[in-house]
Amino acid sequence: MGKLLTFIELKEGRASGASLEALKGGQELAKSLNHTIHAVVFGSDEAPTELTGLALDEVLTVSDPQLSIYTSEHFVAAMAAVLAAESPDLLIAGHTYQARDWLPRLATRMARPLVSDCVGFQTDAGVVWMRPLFQGKIIAQVQTTPGLVIVSFQAGAFRSDELVSGAPSVRSLEVELAGALQRVQPGESRQASKGSVDLSRAERIVAVGRGIGSEENLALVRALANALDAELGSSRPVVDFGWLPHAYQVGSSGQTVSPKLYLALGISGAIQHQVGMKGAGCIVAINKDPHAPIFEIADYGIVGDLLEILPHLTKGLNERAQT
Repeated sequence: MGKLLTFIELKEGRASGASLEALKGGQELAKSLNHTIHAVVFGSDEAPTELTGLALDEVLTVSDPQLSIYTSEHFVAAMAAVLAAESPDLLIAGHTYQARDWLPRLATRMARPLVSDCVGFQTDAGVVWMRPLFQGKIIAQVQTTPGLVIVSFQAGAFRSDELVSGAPSVRSLEVELAGALQRVQPGESRQASKGSVDLSRAERIVAVGRGIGSEENLALVRALANALDAELGSSRPVVDFGWLPHAYQVGSSGQTVSPKLYLALGISGAIQHQVGMKGAGCIVAINKDPHAPIFEIADYGIVGDLLEILPHLTKGLNERAQT
């Protein structure tokens, strides 16, 4: 029986959303391959609460204090030691900014392949990784040779709210970092700017495109978002027009989201936008163009004028909330 490790990135002591989504992909992969699945946590001697109720064979904690603050050299050295001790077939991680920095270094050190930014896999004849290219216009199928493979999953590729429950054991693992280089000195952690928006954890998003017509009409969209207790999002044209800040943009050059409900209002559905919201549980599209690409991926579609539909939809939601 093979072994699969999933690296869990911590943010203020909590498992990151991208790591939990990757862990869901790891659960599916381990089941398909009949592998055991283990989570690896750096900088803590306890398993984060998000993992304690999940179906994992084990949570490995590496609590060396030098891992409490991210540096690529220490993370690479620590994971190389973990891989040497555990001999897994696969190492899975979320495709975060940190992962983009240290996983290529790890793959080079281990002389093993890294398949990054994957959105899925097939296991009919070995493992074939699905990886988007050219902003999602092409999905490449990457097949790797036997031996350790390092993989990162794109945000939204899997849903963390579908993680299988269980009761994993916890084991502490010691690594030797005394000889690890430290050429990079960590500075102050990047802080989100005031007024920035994190759509990655939103359960409901009301996203607006150029079909809204003008900035003044955004009031209709905000009213609907308030009625749904949803976050506001947008396509790139709305940001380019200056109607909303870039923090609200969803797509290949914006945020990647996977809400339970995604309302696409006046959004044509260009592939660059689909890349950012394809992981939504339910997609509802409203557009006056019946041939808009968004209808190809929508679960429900309404062909009509936004300016006529939105007031009625908002009114109906508010009246229902009062009953």
